[in-house]
Amino acid sequence: MTPFSIAGIQMHVSALHSNVDGMRQRLDVLMARFPWTQMVLFSELAQHGPLPKFAQPFENEALDLFREDARRHNIWLIPGSMFERRPDGRIFNTSAVINPAGEVVARYSKMFPFRPYEQGVEAGTEFCVFDVPDVGRFGLSICYDIWFPETTRHLTSAGAEVLLHPVLTGTTDRDAELAIARATAAQFQCYVFDVNGLGAGGVGQSCVIDPSSTVLHQSAGQEEMFPIEIDLDQVRRQREAGMKGLGQVLKSFRDRPVDFPVYDRASGADAFLHTLGPLEMRRQGDATGPDRVTPHDSVGETVVTFDPADGHIAPTAGKTVSG
Repeated sequence: MTPFSIAGIQMHVSALHSNVDGMRQRLDVLMARFPWTQMVLFSELAQHGPLPKFAQPFENEALDLFREDARRHNIWLIPGSMFERRPDGRIFNTSAVINPAGEVVARYSKMFPFRPYEQGVEAGTEFCVFDVPDVGRFGLSICYDIWFPETTRHLTSAGAEVLLHPVLTGTTDRDAELAIARATAAQFQCYVFDVNGLGAGGVGQSCVIDPSSTVLHQSAGQEEMFPIEIDLDQVRRQREAGMKGLGQVLKSFRDRPVDFPVYDRASGADAFLHTLGPLEMRRQGDATGPDRVTPHDSVGETVVTFDPADGHIAPTAGKTVSG
């Protein structure tokens, strides 16, 4: 058995002032109540809220305070994320990983900003995997990243056994996101720690899921601290023998007989995606549904077809089909 104790902190997040003092107070309470905790994870943009106008340089006073807290409590600390302003003026959604010595051992910038809503936020390009000595390997992604399984595929292919996933979801798609979190745990045979905020930080409903897709903890809509002890040997055993002795999905992916042409942007295999229109905010009266050109047969409409032989898309006379 390789036990390790991780606590999520689901807390109210303000949009208009710093939340750093509140985070530190809750961290002190957590460690007084549950001193066996070894890692703590806060929600996305918990530090300074969801407004890019409060973006900070990566090295800042709050980071120094969190480094001090990690040393004082002898814990691994991921203090959610913040909008980071780079020297060239660009803004990223960035998280830091701090070890028990108070050292920043990794940093990660969100690869998939929630576009078209998160305008002006740049996409990161570097993955984040780090090791906890004598315990295991961890991967970090932020909120919307989990909707793109390629992100978790990369992390778990690099050996990540636990996916740390701070989120800020205050929208009606939270149920779908929870379903994706469960599916991610099963697909990639890993633990998922999904920590949401409250108020301007989200609708809560944080969750912890084990590699068999069993929900170990599900928060509701109130402030909560939830330390969970996990067993990394469960991940290793399941990846070797399969979930419930059945599907060995990581090995099946490793031994696949085919590469996926959709990942070659020059292949034309993603032709349909180019018919979907621009990635932009919808407005009242925008055409949707049947008013969009689709690559499927429709009643008396011109359709788009994709020829896999030459990789081209072309308009084709629409077929009349019975409605």
